[in-house]
Amino acid sequence: MFFRQLFDSETSTYTYLIADEASKTAVLVDSVLEQVERDQKFIAELGLKLGYCLETHLHADHITGAGKLRELTGCINIVPFGANAACADRKIQDGEVLQIGLVEIAAIATLGHTDSHVAYLVNNTHLLTGDSLLIRGCGRTDFQSGNAGALYDCITQKLFTLSDSTLVYPGHDYRGHMVSTIGEEKQFNPRFVGRDRTDFITLMNNLNLPNPQKIMEAVPANQRCGQAA
Repeated sequence: MFFRQLFDSETSTYTYLIADEASKTAVLVDSVLEQVERDQKFIAELGLKLGYCLETHLHADHITGAGKLRELTGCINIVPFGANAACADRKIQDGEVLQIGLVEIAAIATLGHTDSHVAYLVNNTHLLTGDSLLIRGCGRTDFQSGNAGALYDCITQKLFTLSDSTLVYPGHDYRGHMVSTIGEEKQFNPRFVGRDRTDFITLMNNLNLPNPQKIMEAVPANQRCGQAA
């Protein structure tokens, strides 16, 4: 398996490039519109063909590059079940496995940050958590039909039951962290350590964070796979 983590400095967004080395078929997870040229060049340099663009959810802080990449490469756009994105070619269900040669990408519903969100477990070793579980944190739950209780349940009952050695690759990081593990997050994540479900809900409901700067632009655009109205 080929795996790379790419970064957009303006929005602190991680994009992930995954490929089956035998078939040269590639997958991009959580692409960024402003980085389409970079990603396309990198994929070409490696001799890969982009087969799929996956989203963990409909983002509020950046516009996806999936629609543009579909125009350029013919790749298939996939969003989580329940996402309000009629533009997508497919919606992936909880438990569904996308098989790319020897690479297995399993969708795990992780609702709570939004009401349509999945994490992707790649070959049972690399977990792309989107905005659900972050490194020493978690996604906010105060817009896009977020639900703090649902997020707590999904992270503690689904993600934290994976092997402690599972690598955690988040959708964002604002402090320079790139990767963690399930074992580390269970031990050190301050949003969860020493907190029960009620404590977590109280904490999340009182964060009082400002809205993402691009929310009014990004959400409608991402419902169109990043394409202009």
